[in-house]
Amino acid sequence: MDFDLSPETEEMRDMVVRFAQRELAPPAAFDAVDFRRRWLAAGRQGLVGSSVPTAYGGSGLDAVSAAAMMEALGFGCEDTGFAFSIAAHLFAAVMPIVEFGTPEQKKTWLPALGSGERIAAHCITEPEAGSDALRLRTRATRDGDGYRLSGSKCFTTNAPVADLFIVQAATDPDGGFFGLTTFLVEAGTPGLSVGQRYEKVGLRGSPMADVHFDDCLVPDAQVLGAEGSGAAVFSCSMKWERTCLFASYLGVMKRVLDSTVAHVREREQFGTPIGAFQAVSHRVVDMMVRHESARLLLYKAARGLADGTGDEIGPALAKIAVSEAAVQLGLDAVQLRGALGILDGEAEALLRDALPARIFSGTNEIQKNNVARVLGLNPRRRGTGRL
Repeated sequence: MDFDLSPETEEMRDMVVRFAQRELAPPAAFDAVDFRRRWLAAGRQGLVGSSVPTAYGGSGLDAVSAAAMMEALGFGCEDTGFAFSIAAHLFAAVMPIVEFGTPEQKKTWLPALGSGERIAAHCITEPEAGSDALRLRTRATRDGDGYRLSGSKCFTTNAPVADLFIVQAATDPDGGFFGLTTFLVEAGTPGLSVGQRYEKVGLRGSPMADVHFDDCLVPDAQVLGAEGSGAAVFSCSMKWERTCLFASYLGVMKRVLDSTVAHVREREQFGTPIGAFQAVSHRVVDMMVRHESARLLLYKAARGLADGTGDEIGPALAKIAVSEAAVQLGLDAVQLRGALGILDGEAEALLRDALPARIFSGTNEIQKNNVARVLGLNPRRRGTGRL
């Protein structure tokens, strides 16, 4: 087993770290104009289209290299919300177009989405359909050569700045797995509206909002995949998201772990660096164990996605491990800084940004249900599990 990345990938990681440190520093408060500026810069650097095929202007990275890129972005970019927005755009919205789009859809959207000229958002979650993703109330009703969309989505990443919405709607409410269909809906389409940007505890640099569809007409040419294939499209987005998106948290954890080690080496109490105290040194070692263990699980899942040998268990275990490690590492980093840990700094920021990671992309409880089902311990029943 080779746990090392290729020299080319390591060189890319170093480049991404330097670029993020230089160009992606967050503003004091969210600013849509500055968000676009940084997004275009990330696009020119190849980050927002890293896994888009080269034929459409992307870098054509496989899942392992894409995860390495996101890990480097998490390490170099102090605005974890911005890194999260890039990952949500790329893995939840763009990759489904790569895998399910028609030649015309790919030609129309992938170059602009990969260059940073356009931003995508994936609309799936609803107030009454979070973990139970097959119970969507957003309806798509056939109307001539298209569909009329009606309903609302919530917690939609990038919605306030998106140019394209990847929308999941029910074309057959009683159809179960085959009852959902995916639509490409361009911003400005009559009947589409976006609510106010959320004010959140964490991931503050990632703009999120509700999205509403009021008799929104979408032509057949903007169906992604075939009618009834929405669940398959969604599964595609989740296999990428649960693996590569969470790599950014590995980078953030490494940055905070490094600064924590430096802090406990320098901070003295009772005439001794606190890192010499066993209670402190053991906590630091535990932080390192969690980070390294989560990293190995994530890259194992990425390798399976890259070479086609992956299964449902790998991304689920990686998602659980990384999100739980990030929360605990944030708690430990705050504790080891003492009163300084509750000030505005990278330790408390990691904790705030990590809390949602146990919820989005399918809650950790749902991931455990999915793994148990694959093991034959919890057969899926209608309406009991998220894809």
